[in-house]
Amino acid sequence: MAAVPPVCEFGRKAADFSLPGTDGQPHSLSDIAGPNGTLVMFICNHCPYVVAVLDRILRDARDLQALGVGVVAISSNDAEAYPQDSFEKMIDLAEREAFPFPYLYDRDQSVARAYDAVCTPDFFGFNNALELQYRGRLDASRKETAADDVRRDLFDAMKQVAETGKGPEEQIPSMGCSIKWREA
Repeated sequence: MAAVPPVCEFGRKAADFSLPGTDGQPHSLSDIAGPNGTLVMFICNHCPYVVAVLDRILRDARDLQALGVGVVAISSNDAEAYPQDSFEKMIDLAEREAFPFPYLYDRDQSVARAYDAVCTPDFFGFNNALELQYRGRLDASRKETAADDVRRDLFDAMKQVAETGKGPEEQIPSMGCSIKWREA
């Protein structure tokens, strides 16, 4: 089922975390934060919206890291109900695709809840003071990859954040599969 996150709450502070990574190391927000901003992405292995743009996510992450933006991806899906999102499968995906950023597992879903993550992908772009400046889409892709020449919404917004500390006022929300929450 498709889900759409709310609009950006400008200035909202990034929630701290410490989660296990597919590289065998724990990672915290302070480990990830870049000198010019930080991008926290909620993704998962199986979501068709993520699969359609994974190459673009990796491209934009590399380009943003070159601008001094720290990047991390977090999977919070219930792996018991969705075994393709298990930590072991996350490790396989991160290695196969040579993720240039830590891919972290939020087993208890506390980090997704702290960020109010709604879907995969869900992008949270912070300035160097860890204040939210972007909560929009990657680009015009949906379950299918958009044309190669579409505007790079996420990259352009985070480049602006890296340069000015402020995100664009106009933002188009991301769309994706809802986070697969554990039964209470």
